[in-house]
Amino acid sequence: MKKYLVLFFGLFLPFLLFGQGDFLLENNATKAVVPFKLINNLIFIPIKVNGIELNFLLDSGVEETILFSMEEKQEVSFNNVQKIKLRGLGSEEEIEGLKSTKNILETHGLKSNDHLVYIILDQNFNLSSHIGIPVNGIIGHKFFKNNLVEINYQKKKIIVHVPNKKFQEKLDRKFKKIPITIERSKPYLVTTATVDNVEIPAKLLIDIGNSDAFWIFKNDKIQLPERNFPDFLGKGFSGDIEGHRAKIDKFSIDEFDFKRPIVSFPDSLSIRNVRMVPGRIGSVGGEVLKRFTLVINYQDKELYLRKNGRFSEPFTYNKSGITIQHNGLQWVQETVHLETVQVASSMGELSSRENDNNFRYKFALKPVYEIVNVRKNSAAEKAGLLKGDIIVSINKKRPYVYTLEQINNLLKSEEDIWIDLEVERNSLVLKYRVKLVDELQNLK
Repeated sequence: MKKYLVLFFGLFLPFLLFGQGDFLLENNATKAVVPFKLINNLIFIPIKVNGIELNFLLDSGVEETILFSMEEKQEVSFNNVQKIKLRGLGSEEEIEGLKSTKNILETHGLKSNDHLVYIILDQNFNLSSHIGIPVNGIIGHKFFKNNLVEINYQKKKIIVHVPNKKFQEKLDRKFKKIPITIERSKPYLVTTATVDNVEIPAKLLIDIGNSDAFWIFKNDKIQLPERNFPDFLGKGFSGDIEGHRAKIDKFSIDEFDFKRPIVSFPDSLSIRNVRMVPGRIGSVGGEVLKRFTLVINYQDKELYLRKNGRFSEPFTYNKSGITIQHNGLQWVQETVHLETVQVASSMGELSSRENDNNFRYKFALKPVYEIVNVRKNSAAEKAGLLKGDIIVSINKKRPYVYTLEQINNLLKSEEDIWIDLEVERNSLVLKYRVKLVDELQNLK
């Protein structure tokens, strides 16, 4: 019989629940501190898999541990390997994968024995090119299940606590406690959406692995607003996730109000394999969660929130309409200036000796950036940019002086800013100017 397993990146991973493989504190420690990288509102942590360190996306919206982009990590060995088929979020068909048990995962004083992992063999699924750093996997429920997990977005630290009276007193004094439910191994909370001045209860997945503010699945209560635009929302295991972006009046999480947030509405094709828990209409993601220090307690079904300095930041999106990703590396010639060397003369005085050639060249590997999507009717499409264009310069600077996150932040800048781009297309270098315009304000 053909075996199938359904995977959903950023939304669901509905597997059977396994009791083994949970992360636990080592050596009777009372807490563990795990540093993380925050990129595009997403959290990336280092975890050793069978002794080899890999980079993982932390995602409360997944149940089991997923590995991919393993072609450069051939030294990782896996036990009890079995072939399976994977199918999930995105509009394309199933892909091949592996299932492996008896793995050991560990990071900064946390350890998981007998860990079950699923491995995606399709090298086309590659988050690294979209994120700008190597990404080898996704980890979720097993990390949270038996732990009291504090996520400090401003300090970029995860602190896993052993519950104790002192820490509980701190939570009660400084944080707002919100009840949650754990369903199919994922956390949910009930929020309130305000649409056309009408308040609507909204049950949302707490989705740390989703970079957007809110996702809403179109339903009888919340329809796609008239002012919207189609957009590329992300990448799933089985293909790209398409949908629309729009603004609604307000979203509220208990006493915390978010006015005019940008909401993503994935299309029905992209979520056709999603198994909804009763009452769920969407997700709350990193664009909102990064505005808090949060503590999540799966055991007692509690979420604690405390506003941080980013709470009042405006909601933004990519106003250019282009999606850029890494497309390999290139050798770049750089000039390195040689410093003047001071030498002592026979009289004991210092004199300067300059090399006649006070510079030299070196070659370094730098990222190549490619446009992989152009939004319909966007500023980029109107300017003439095309999918497949290779970025040659951004505002007269070579693109590799920027990280991918810096480029994405630039494309989210305030409206009415012009960006100068040079691109290579069919061996020709072409120049374009793109004006960033807020489409949600200017749609008729």
